[in-house]
Amino acid sequence: MPMDWMIIKRVFVGGGKNFIRGGAVSAATVLVMTVTLAIIGALIFLSALLTFTLNSVREKVDISVYFVTTASEQSIFSVKEQLEKLPQVASVTYVSAAEALTAFRGRHANDQLTLQSLDLLGYNPLDASLSVRAKDPSQYESIVNFLDASPALSASGTSIIDRINYDANNKQAIDRLALAITATRQIGLAVIVLFVIASILIAFATIRLAIYTSKDEIAVMKLVGASNAYVQAPFVVTGIITGLIAAVIVLLFFWPATWYVGAKTSAWFGGFHLGQYYLSHFFVVFGILVLSGIVLGGVASVFAIRKYLKV
Repeated sequence: MPMDWMIIKRVFVGGGKNFIRGGAVSAATVLVMTVTLAIIGALIFLSALLTFTLNSVREKVDISVYFVTTASEQSIFSVKEQLEKLPQVASVTYVSAAEALTAFRGRHANDQLTLQSLDLLGYNPLDASLSVRAKDPSQYESIVNFLDASPALSASGTSIIDRINYDANNKQAIDRLALAITATRQIGLAVIVLFVIASILIAFATIRLAIYTSKDEIAVMKLVGASNAYVQAPFVVTGIITGLIAAVIVLLFFWPATWYVGAKTSAWFGGFHLGQYYLSHFFVVFGILVLSGIVLGGVASVFAIRKYLKV
């Protein structure tokens, strides 16, 4: 066990020395990896923003079923129960005529002319309604078809449904937004791949320089019987150190940057605050960036060693 600990200590010390020896090349590798991890982090935030926007749009889309003023609550609740049994339906909310009137007065609190006109009528002209929300925007059309195929009838045989409000264009808008999210993620992934390749190429240069400056030391190690794994391990540690430093830089940069951008754009993004998202998902972002840094640095070092280190 003491011997194993000494080997591990030598590997880490050797990795640190290689990083320091790299000088400007190590700094350049950290810089490129920092940019790569920053792009990964930015893609995380952009994906969260687009998903938030998509969910917000979906929440605002529903079907409003308005009933004639003579429809009884019992008849309306019967329709509500039928709708709730449909597998496509997520929720059905009943809004009475009185509640609709109260909401209308609230929306037009500053429009005295409208309120006076309403008072002159002497009765409530608004209808009771059901607000139907589907589990998926693509299912609204089938719900409308169900209502058309199974009309709710009064005792006299006339339909108690006055009108159904649903804009089919909402589905198209949601589909376009979903496609935009997919395209953004794909483009972001392509950009990340490009920077990962750049990071690996620069890591190659770093490892090659480290090998060149340590070639005499490596030769001695091989002469005394050191295995390839033991010789290569410090260079892998060097790559991991590079990735960790880049991840820490990005995490520190994101802290003020997300709060600043969030404060400026929260209202524009419909309440989505980048800083609050970063704070609430810090450990997720931390894990992704640190793991990405370790994997990027370690894998780049392994590939570089296989190509340039002849042992």
